[in-house]
Amino acid sequence: MTTSRNVQARGTARTNVQKAALAVGAVFLLVGILGFIPGITSNYDQLGAAGHHSEALLLGVFQVSILHNIVHLLFGAAGIAVARSISGSRNYLIWGGAIYLVLWLYGLFINKDSAANFVPVNTADDWLHFVLGVGMILLGVVLTRDRRRDTVR
Repeated sequence: MTTSRNVQARGTARTNVQKAALAVGAVFLLVGILGFIPGITSNYDQLGAAGHHSEALLLGVFQVSILHNIVHLLFGAAGIAVARSISGSRNYLIWGGAIYLVLWLYGLFINKDSAANFVPVNTADDWLHFVLGVGMILLGVVLTRDRRRDTVR
């Protein structure tokens, strides 16, 4: 039998890191869907495909576009898919968090009115990216710390 200890076996409970990856993925999936719903997304008639010209605001705060919503949907689907394994969950949270920290820095340094703001992002998005990045990395590290220590012994 060549199954990995790290893959979720049928009928066994999910670990905390798997639950966290599943929850984060589900939230991203929900956010991606909500970005396409008028009313939840204000200025919906100004939702652009991509770029800083999209004036649609998710929850009236976060600038979104069709591309931005699709990225949320894909990131959410990835989180749900990798939640089947401990290592996949850990990697999703840590590397996904790192991506969000890079997006935070990117948002801080680009001119928001330039073509470089293709996703698009605004200041609220920037700080949300920071919180998501730090939070995801902490979840990935803290929720697997004991497991890593046990495998080293």
